[in-house]
Amino acid sequence: MLDISNPGSTSTSENVPIPQLRNDLRSWTRDLAVALGLALVIIIFLYQPVKVEGTSMAPLLSDQERIFINKFVYHFEPIERGDVVVFWYPLDHSKSFIKRVIGLPGEAIELRGGHLYIDGKQRPEVYIPPSYVDGTSYGPMTIPNDEYFVMGDHRDSSNDSRVFGPVARRDIYGKAVFAYWPVDHFGSLTSTTTVNAASK
Repeated sequence: MLDISNPGSTSTSENVPIPQLRNDLRSWTRDLAVALGLALVIIIFLYQPVKVEGTSMAPLLSDQERIFINKFVYHFEPIERGDVVVFWYPLDHSKSFIKRVIGLPGEAIELRGGHLYIDGKQRPEVYIPPSYVDGTSYGPMTIPNDEYFVMGDHRDSSNDSRVFGPVARRDIYGKAVFAYWPVDHFGSLTSTTTVNAASK
């Protein structure tokens, strides 16, 4: 029952005193600022937004698609076949490319009629639609130590290691991990295929 004996009194069970409201507001504001600050630090120092230009990684990534790359992952784990990596273009370090790692250091790589062979054995590439496989041949060549052979999934529209050679480990600075635009592509890139999957 409402107490009307003193109309100016404040019921603590139904109304929060003004000083407490101010304290709560300050606390919420502080927590929000800390959360935003942490998110900013993570984005700046761990992840970087990147805009894909071109179609060499179609159908995984499309022209003008926006993704996040992890800039520190390779400080803690090795580069693996199938990773989609961002690197400085070997012929012009003012440009960055994004491709899939196909061959690892020390391996003999060869393309026969568009089909990939590693150390003489054919290797399936489930991430490439049949219509995107070209009929070109390359190699065989042995990948030097600390270098990686990279290619686009859309083989007949990709400027990759078949043109500029293997990429040095020191020039690889990120791994594509997440697509955020357009919204129909929203999601993890590392779970898109059985092999991690990205274009000039």
